[in-house]
Amino acid sequence: MAALAYTLGKREINYYFSVRSAKALALAAVLLLTACHAASRRYRGGDTCEYLLSSGRFLGEKVWQPHSCMMHKYKNSEAKNCLIDKHVVFIGDSRIRQLFYSFIKLINPQVKEEGNKHGNIPFEDKSASIKVDFLWYPEVNGSMRQRIKSWTEGSVAKPHIIVAGAATWSIKIHNGSNEALTQYKINITSIAPLLEKLAKSSDVYWVLQDPVYEDMLSESRKMITNEKIDAYNEAAVRILNSSSRNSKAKVKMFSVSKLIAQETIMKSADGLHLPESSRDTNAMILMNVYCNKIMKPIDGSCCQPQPPLTLIQKANLFMKENKFYTHSSFFIPIVYILVLGVFYTENTKETKVLNREQTDEWKGWMQLVILIYHMSGASTFLPVYMHIRVLVAAYLFQTGYGHFSYFWMKGDFGVYRVCQVLFRLNFLVVVLCIVMDRPYQFYYFVPLVTVWFMIIYATLAIWPQIIQKKANGNCLWHFGLLLKLICLLTCIYFLSYSQGAFEKIFSFWPLSKCFELNGNVYEWWFRWKLDRYVVFHGMLFAFIYLALQKRQMISEGKGDPLFSNRVSNVLLFISIVSFLTYSIWASSCKNKTECNELHPSVSVVQILAFVLIRNIPGYVRSVYSSFFAWFGKISLELFICQYHIWLAADTKGILVLIPGYPMFNVLVSTFIFVCVAHEISQITNDLAQIVVPKDNSTLLKRLLCIAGFFSGLLLFSAMQDQSRH
Repeated sequence: MAALAYTLGKREINYYFSVRSAKALALAAVLLLTACHAASRRYRGGDTCEYLLSSGRFLGEKVWQPHSCMMHKYKNSEAKNCLIDKHVVFIGDSRIRQLFYSFIKLINPQVKEEGNKHGNIPFEDKSASIKVDFLWYPEVNGSMRQRIKSWTEGSVAKPHIIVAGAATWSIKIHNGSNEALTQYKINITSIAPLLEKLAKSSDVYWVLQDPVYEDMLSESRKMITNEKIDAYNEAAVRILNSSSRNSKAKVKMFSVSKLIAQETIMKSADGLHLPESSRDTNAMILMNVYCNKIMKPIDGSCCQPQPPLTLIQKANLFMKENKFYTHSSFFIPIVYILVLGVFYTENTKETKVLNREQTDEWKGWMQLVILIYHMSGASTFLPVYMHIRVLVAAYLFQTGYGHFSYFWMKGDFGVYRVCQVLFRLNFLVVVLCIVMDRPYQFYYFVPLVTVWFMIIYATLAIWPQIIQKKANGNCLWHFGLLLKLICLLTCIYFLSYSQGAFEKIFSFWPLSKCFELNGNVYEWWFRWKLDRYVVFHGMLFAFIYLALQKRQMISEGKGDPLFSNRVSNVLLFISIVSFLTYSIWASSCKNKTECNELHPSVSVVQILAFVLIRNIPGYVRSVYSSFFAWFGKISLELFICQYHIWLAADTKGILVLIPGYPMFNVLVSTFIFVCVAHEISQITNDLAQIVVPKDNSTLLKRLLCIAGFFSGLLLFSAMQDQSRH
């Protein structure tokens, strides 16, 4: 009964929800969301600075996520480049002094918080000509007004950035009286025109007062209540944000600090001052507000000027957010897809080792895990990173296994086969490189599998061409093939330990145009070196497996173990132990660089262990997950499309279609993403039949046209580079 219900349930789902209906629903969702975001942008003006300064939420305990935009984490060198020849002034009370120290530590982390707490504190970085001053004015009064007024006079140089704020001293000194609040309103009204005048040429920020943790306040500060602070903040906002003034030159209200304090003030040492992590967050927000429009970091979309809307740049319209890793954000989705994968288990059509259904399943679940890894930002957790490296290596292992098996058994080294594979691998990436203005190496995995395919082809196609049919007639040909593989291994070993030789090969024009990233080929060398042996391992495994199969030394019948029961049990035990041993080693990694050095040599252990565990028991080899296999058929498109549809900011952020609802946003964006990838896969397969004809003469003409087109692109690119220099 359970099996019948299971079968009927799957039929019911498939009947009411087909791929075609899913794509129609995805298209409707895209159109609706595009209209909503366009209307929202038109209504709100698309100013992400307002979001950064006023709204957001914590991801975990210490990571602040502004509403609908990404915040860049500035390094010391970046902060110096942004603030070079700038003068920054912090004017206010002890809370502003805290913010001052956190800000200058972004420029020089060695700064210590020492000196007169109730006096002015200067800071200067002579290497970048940066001046940052803290001016002690704990009350909004005549003295503060006089200082601000001095900057509005022509004889005095104006600071480029002014950060001001004060109120708690007024509450404390006057014992929270209403008269003090009235005087505060009068005083802030008197300085408002001066701040507004400065805001026309400088960036002026008024920091609203953070709430206090009343239970921790000392007796001398008990009169500083959150009710009083709210009253002072309301006065400041009402006066400084007066609609009668020029909105383009208005003083910016730094109100986000209040939200941060509401979550963290309980950790305060005295109930008044923020913990260090919170004020560091405020300083980073200030840096983003000012520097993003200057430095334009790819992962700092907040406060960057919004270019005109285009059809191809969804980044101009939709929102983005930073990634944040938690164990639950990575492992819970994996459990979900595992359950779905088991739910869609079916019998295979054939029971050979690594049959097509099984390899599609393998690609599918690996791709889903890699996507979850990218979405959740799990690269920050080293054990997960090391296991994902094995999955990438497993893809390349399949490349070596699949292409070697084809050439060895078929002996088809024709141009048609090569062009079909190259078109299937590169069509989408080439289109994206042209349309999105990205270098080929940006989609690093496609160049990787393309180059390895050509290496496999060259290894087997170069004289003497040794194929299975020829080797069956004379066993010496097997040794000839092994000699070829040894030569390949030698070349790989040489290039992996000779970075200079590798870079010389790929720095020649026009290869350099394909493999350079940020002006050099180091990234390409790193990616190639990281999995340098696994394709060779895939080829060697295919050779050994096909030789055993030819000599009928393995049993691939339905339900039969691959070897005799004793041998199968021993190999299965060794495989499980090897698989777990690798996982224990990867989970105990402490240094990414050292583990990456070992990875190329040891990743094959877990890959081979998985292959044997999956294929030795006959009942395991006879079933597969159609759910994972479906994703496996579009795994290449899923990998490429994630750059522009699912993720954002060149994979550093997450695309936000539905702000404020993170889980619902992930579900909707994932649904659209998968539908688009499936459609692109179908288009690519259809175009491959049209663009790459079987007739050799027609194919040759097409190749000449394509070569001419890309030669023109390369020449145009070279001319652009020349004009830049």
